[in-house]
Amino acid sequence: MEVNIVRIAILGCGAMGTVLGAFLNKNGCPVELVDSYQEHVDALNENGAHVMGHADFTVPVKAITPDEMKGIYDVVFLFTKQTANEAVLPQLLPHLDENSTVCTLQNGVPEPFVAKYVGENRTVGGTVLWSATFSAPGVSELTQDVSTLEHFFEVGEINGKITERIQKIAVILGYMGNAAVSTSLLASRWGKLVNNACMSGMSAACGCTFGEVINDEKARACLSYLGREVKSCCEAEGYELPTLVMGFSPVSLAIKDQEQFDENQQMFFDMYSFAPGAKASMLQDLEKGKATEVKMINGYVSETGRKHGIPTPFNDTVIEIVEKIENKELPLSMSNLKYFNDAWFTYDLYKAK
Repeated sequence: MEVNIVRIAILGCGAMGTVLGAFLNKNGCPVELVDSYQEHVDALNENGAHVMGHADFTVPVKAITPDEMKGIYDVVFLFTKQTANEAVLPQLLPHLDENSTVCTLQNGVPEPFVAKYVGENRTVGGTVLWSATFSAPGVSELTQDVSTLEHFFEVGEINGKITERIQKIAVILGYMGNAAVSTSLLASRWGKLVNNACMSGMSAACGCTFGEVINDEKARACLSYLGREVKSCCEAEGYELPTLVMGFSPVSLAIKDQEQFDENQQMFFDMYSFAPGAKASMLQDLEKGKATEVKMINGYVSETGRKHGIPTPFNDTVIEIVEKIENKELPLSMSNLKYFNDAWFTYDLYKAK
């Protein structure tokens, strides 16, 4: 499909937005990188966007701060944290017309909130199936071997229709890697929540890297129980997790017996051993003294659980710990594992191979 697009922006260029912007510009799709971190914007303009890790290149880009945005954009990829939406979205409105499209690539399930500001007629969404970490101004690390991915993104309309505009969004994102068009955007969102609620939640709650989570038997066990809660809440909402999302098998997430629990534990170990030094964006926010998205990620699971009468003790505990860290009531420490009650662990801890 030919894409007749004049102006494209990525609003919110932390780790993920920087990597996406670098790939799009490198592969012939010019986009503006918009971010409020002035030092980062300056570095991008002076040195280009540098991607390291599972890719290694530097590409010239145009970067601006939000107050420097001018005119109307055809497509805006929203990569800000959900915690910034109330401030960011009203500022975006003057740069949209009736034909503009805002594609939120944020964590959680942000589409209803975004649509409230910019209109459902201008809102589409997408899940990102790769990971990245911010390294320094102008530099982000691609922490995942994307060569193993069947597709890099799943995008869709809120109503599930296959429209011309969502196909154009897929073509644009295709300049980085294949983007699948989904007829069930919210099922895709729940699939990504497995990743965010589990590993991002535990990395933040324990103040540690992905490697430290998977190498600690109790912390790794929490991943499996968190994932089971996400799966249960997803199904209660009437959605079915994709057959394989972010490397997760929905069958193993059920953990109905010891054997399935052991398989699930090994799956987590295999999935995250590729990036032992990676940190969740929520942890990076905690380290900087910023508010996290825990209420939009683990909180979304807990809220859904309450709606359907499904207990979510592991997600509830992640929220409690992270909020106490935000309030300086708890340290960034693996010692926070003690707040996950041992009585909640149905199966014997598994020693991953």
